[in-house]
Amino acid sequence: MKLSIWSGYYMESGPEGAVKRFIENGIYCSELSDEHGFELLSRSDNFLKTAKEFSNFLKENNFEISQGHLWLKIRICSDETAIQKLYSWVDMYEAIGIKNMVLHCDNMVDSSLSRNEKIEKNIEKLRLLAEHIKDKDVTICLENLRPHSPQDEDLVDRNADDLLYIIERIGSDKFGICLDTGHLNLTDRNPREFILKAGNKLKALHIADNQGETDQHLMPLNGGTVNFFEVVKALREIGYKGIFNLEIPGEKCGIIKMRDEKIKTIISNYNLLMNS
Repeated sequence: MKLSIWSGYYMESGPEGAVKRFIENGIYCSELSDEHGFELLSRSDNFLKTAKEFSNFLKENNFEISQGHLWLKIRICSDETAIQKLYSWVDMYEAIGIKNMVLHCDNMVDSSLSRNEKIEKNIEKLRLLAEHIKDKDVTICLENLRPHSPQDEDLVDRNADDLLYIIERIGSDKFGICLDTGHLNLTDRNPREFILKAGNKLKALHIADNQGETDQHLMPLNGGTVNFFEVVKALREIGYKGIFNLEIPGEKCGIIKMRDEKIKTIISNYNLLMNS
């Protein structure tokens, strides 16, 4: 599993600047953050031209971005135009060369709908996206989420069972799962069970740690309670082929040089996990 850090680690550097900074610090793979996705989309009305230029930049620098986060705060059910808005994101990411695209379901926290009705609404909307990608070599990876308040405790996408049910009902082989270890540590807290259930549908990772109370987004082996040795063992058992991608805004600090230095610890901890 190749070590990756999501590009938002160097968000203020822009996508190209983040890539160069990663390379300088020994990282050669990243997930494109939605902030950088927005930046690329905004550069020109011809976003496919922008995508090709960015793809060429990645090739010239031997850098991999095979995973990307689609619009983070989009509400695919609450916003009637959301799915159409995602089409340009998907098309741009595909042109960049991103195969696995992470997306959140919509928990519609302000809705009076029942949980089952919310699930059905998500399935209905995701079937529209499935039609758009049916001939594309991409996978939409639905991410397990965590509650932000007592009002949204009854999530539609809490665990592997929830996500597998939604994917089965969509009826498309273009959908998979993104495991967020930090979110899971605030809900079901059993990464091994999640990974084994997800099996070959697990296509993407958001690796992050916390102490089981808030979504701290820490690097592995930095004071949190996720058992990453168990995570790595389970990933090997299912033959996971994706990247080992860290989504760790909790490790960002104001001074960019300090983030550079922190990557040394990230690499050291990654090597410890992979050699376990």
